[in-house]
Amino acid sequence: LKDAIKPNLVQTLEGTPALIHGGPFANIAHGCNSVIATKMAMKLSDYVITEAGFGADLGAEKFLNIKARKNNLEPSVVILVATIKAIKYHGGVEKEKIQEENLEAIEKGLANVYRHIDNLKNKFGQKVIVALNKYSQDTEKEIQFIEEKLQEQNIETSLVEGWEKGSEGAKDIANKIVQVAEEKPEAKLQLTYEDEDSIKEKIEKISTEIYRANDVLYTDIALEKIAYLTENNMGNLPICVAKTQYSLSDDKNKIGITGDHIIHVKDIKVYSGAGFIVVYLG
Repeated sequence: LKDAIKPNLVQTLEGTPALIHGGPFANIAHGCNSVIATKMAMKLSDYVITEAGFGADLGAEKFLNIKARKNNLEPSVVILVATIKAIKYHGGVEKEKIQEENLEAIEKGLANVYRHIDNLKNKFGQKVIVALNKYSQDTEKEIQFIEEKLQEQNIETSLVEGWEKGSEGAKDIANKIVQVAEEKPEAKLQLTYEDEDSIKEKIEKISTEIYRANDVLYTDIALEKIAYLTENNMGNLPICVAKTQYSLSDDKNKIGITGDHIIHVKDIKVYSGAGFIVVYLG
């Protein structure tokens, strides 16, 4: 394990350097690579791109509210990755029919994309580019429809074909990242909660502002643990929510914009070494 602290420098098939260090999924942990890898990359490069896993309600929320908070990171732009298949799924299409052209489902599913954009722009104060990740079954009509709809919302969009064409298929998004990142004034990160907020206040702010829940319910076990952590002066830690990646709610079956929903807090666990409290939902 003595070598595990060292970031792993690798290269892509085209010779592009990448630092890999850590990588826990954001539905159970923080979903980001390590601070060491990010800061090393920032010292070595003009532009650094790092992933925060799963939906923007998970990975991005944790990157901004935990990693950026603790390390004074100020992102220049957030790239929201979307696929036509996922948009159709959130529009109510069954997985068996997901590859069929369906503009009606896309229009319905785009409401989910708009919600994530709204969170990133208006809740976190970030500039946003939507990266539409193209696959072979996506039709020109579907692509054009999404691009037009996002343009109507004044959202910068890029069709990314890296899956098929490598770096050649990602030049457009690279140019747009540089262009948006260099625009003034720079995005100013807004955090969802303050360090001094209570554990319940932090949970409830994320639940209502990011997940758009109507209410938060707690089990007796969760309430006991919140009281214990508060009494032992650990209430100032950021929270890391463990929940489904398939929905803005804590129910994987509630796809798209869920309307009225309640967040259920089942359990709490403190990771004092990592410096955050994990909150289990669902």
